[in-house]
Amino acid sequence: MMQDYQYFDLIEQITRNDGSKYYEIANIMMNGRAEKAAIENLIKEVRIVQLNIPRSPSLVTYEQYINETYTFPEPELTEFEEWQKPEGKIKEAFETVLRSNNIN
Repeated sequence: MMQDYQYFDLIEQITRNDGSKYYEIANIMMNGRAEKAAIENLIKEVRIVQLNIPRSPSLVTYEQYINETYTFPEPELTEFEEWQKPEGKIKEAFETVLRSNNIN
């Protein structure tokens, strides 16, 4: 089955079960999956920290990487996959999006 390209428009903070936290750039569908993962104790918590983030070259770079690298989860979750941000262009793009939205 071919998955639709996912456009990202929000930043969320995810709390792992060990209590550590990280930020992710996502969309409302992915946030819903994270909420379900929290209910199923695959993660501890998720919260949206920024809505309607502006489209920028950095956002598009990160979004394309995620769409090309990961398969988006089905409604039934058995695990919660944390997206890796490889050093270089992808990590720089991710960090630029966070900085431009005043998230450090």
